Amino acid sequence: MKRLFLLCIAALCLTVAEAQSWTADNGNGTFTNPLFYDEFSDPDILRVGDDYYLAGTTMHAVPGLVILHSRDLVNWENISYCFDRFDFDDPSFSLSGPDGKVRGEVYGEGIWAPCIRYANGQFYVFSNVNGKGLQCYTAKDIHGPWTHHNMKGRIYDLGVLFDDDGKIYAIHNYGEVKCTELKPDMSGPVEGTERVIIPEGSGVGEGHHMYKIDGMYYLISTDYRPNGRTLCSRSKSIWGPYETRVITADETYGYHPAAITQWRGRIVPDGSEFRLGPVDVNATACTNAHQGGIVQYKDGSWWALFMQDFHSIGRTVCLMPMTWKDGWPMVGLDGNLGRAPRTWFKPGTVLGDYCEGDAAQPMKAPYQRNEDFNGKQLGRVWQWNHNPDDRMWSLRSGRLRLNSMPAEQLMWARNSLTQRVIGPKSITTVELYVKGMKDGDVCGLGNINVPCSWIGIVKTRNGDNEKMRKDAYILRCFEQLTNDTIDVPINLPNGRIWLRCIGEYDDNQAQYAYSVDGQTFQTLGRMMPLSYQLTTFQGSRHALFAFNKNGHNGGYAEFDNFTVEEPMADRSKNIPYGKTFRIINKANGRPAVCDPHGILYDTHPGDRSQRIQFRLIDRGNGCVSLKCIDGRYIKVYGEGLAGDVRFTSDEKEAEIFLWQDYLDHDFMLFSPGNHRYIGKSPTTGSPYSMDFTGPDPARRNGSVLQWEEVQ
Repeated sequence: MKRLFLLCIAALCLTVAEAQSWTADNGNGTFTNPLFYDEFSDPDILRVGDDYYLAGTTMHAVPGLVILHSRDLVNWENISYCFDRFDFDDPSFSLSGPDGKVRGEVYGEGIWAPCIRYANGQFYVFSNVNGKGLQCYTAKDIHGPWTHHNMKGRIYDLGVLFDDDGKIYAIHNYGEVKCTELKPDMSGPVEGTERVIIPEGSGVGEGHHMYKIDGMYYLISTDYRPNGRTLCSRSKSIWGPYETRVITADETYGYHPAAITQWRGRIVPDGSEFRLGPVDVNATACTNAHQGGIVQYKDGSWWALFMQDFHSIGRTVCLMPMTWKDGWPMVGLDGNLGRAPRTWFKPGTVLGDYCEGDAAQPMKAPYQRNEDFNGKQLGRVWQWNHNPDDRMWSLRSGRLRLNSMPAEQLMWARNSLTQRVIGPKSITTVELYVKGMKDGDVCGLGNINVPCSWIGIVKTRNGDNEKMRKDAYILRCFEQLTNDTIDVPINLPNGRIWLRCIGEYDDNQAQYAYSVDGQTFQTLGRMMPLSYQLTTFQGSRHALFAFNKNGHNGGYAEFDNFTVEEPMADRSKNIPYGKTFRIINKANGRPAVCDPHGILYDTHPGDRSQRIQFRLIDRGNGCVSLKCIDGRYIKVYGEGLAGDVRFTSDEKEAEIFLWQDYLDHDFMLFSPGNHRYIGKSPTTGSPYSMDFTGPDPARRNGSVLQWEEVQ
């Protein structure tokens, strides 16, 4: 499959005209998580009328504090950032030091964990900057302009509540949760008001989101010790006492933790030793759905927007239905609280009722990723790695020009223009023009991560005699994980080369390629392992860069026609309508069989009888029924225990399942009736049942299936 994927890329099987970007909307009244298949961490949700706004962390990248807008909680658009650049008098925010040398940095220490609120006729976005304290940005219009208030103080990872009496409270801290009143003019905390409202020892963590609902105070928090889970604490008073419940845990959607980069120090120069930590495919760790906000939809239903770790992609957002149970806002649905389906009905849509007013919002991705640089401004998807030097870049003649400044390596290079990688697979290509380069210049397409990597052109001058020295270009592929450099002398008579990154981000790997004609691409270097790490607190990022390794300003590089192709964004063929197929259980590799005794069981992998062949009956809205090729339909009896998954000859009695798309032919079958999944234990020998709560991180507990077409 992977070899086929690479061959397909080499043949340019996708054209720009066919390009489609991931959107969670399935176009049939359902959505499939994640909402975005690229990074969006620490989400906080706000509803104002029929509009929904989502604020997220941007760390060291600028513009900062991203805000998305939606009318249906599924389709989103990037409409604003709170600031264009960090305005602190600190050169570290610009990748520089007091002497002008590149030594300061704020990787993973910029601005994070925002809280977005609307009160007093204006929008507020609160967030923390390491070493600078609490920050607040206010605007009458969500599009800006935004006013910056440096409130200082040690308040971070906070939730903010504008209470009915006009007072403003910030809830913050880890473990020992504190509440501090804020001044209405956003000049800082009210002195002497900080109090502990939840003592240490209550199992409560951080990432707080405070709400007042029907007179009761609800605090949504997340904890990572000993592993990830989300909690709700409630009280009749803002000051407590609070009682606490876990509202979701172990929902990984079948994703295990990625390898974590391990090394000593922070961002380090080439030559340092890196290693990727071990991977436990059975672990939940802290990758499950956790920190985020909750919101009431306009039809009265409640939803959680929590982040989840998606391997080297970083952390992104999942939309999860909620159910109020005994006064607690639980993630999930009755009969399966604490877990949530990966595919579910959009807000405003119920089974058999595709509501045109709510569910039929235009399908769209939040960003336009492709860029021809013909405009007067960069597209909203782009962010600079730290504050840029605006004197050293420009948009001219339909290209992006980056003037090279001194740097030892990519992670120190100023004016690197980045955008998040998008999964599960994508192919990113850019044209690079090199005629403006000078001796010692390095430019190209890289991956801002720890460790980093890149492919690009190095300009050198060869020869011992200064008068006889000639300019030369070297094509270089560099991988920091292994400190491996591959150099290829290259002739570029037209001064142009195409660079490409082939990413398989669900599998945490990527490879570089290049072309001298824009048609035929050749890979360079190995398929590199990718990781997630807690230094930049970001996933992988594409970077367009130019720097000079000789310690001074150099020439310039120009970039054009940046394209991102997503082979798996079109999910219309993922459900095998009209096909005859086998169902393979991923836990044991055995096909499901329509047993003559009337029980759905499994059989040996070599079975090719008709009893292992199925077809789908389309029930609409992403719902299906399963028909065995012998004419019987699957029906679930009773509580759905082992042996309750049997058959009926009456199509009207056939069970209705909501298909759960897990990509690459992986799927699950979810019951809209009891809100559980069909599955078979890999160890007990029991037949199929309809009582699985969800997948395990390794997708080996018997609930994740794979379909295989029968010719």
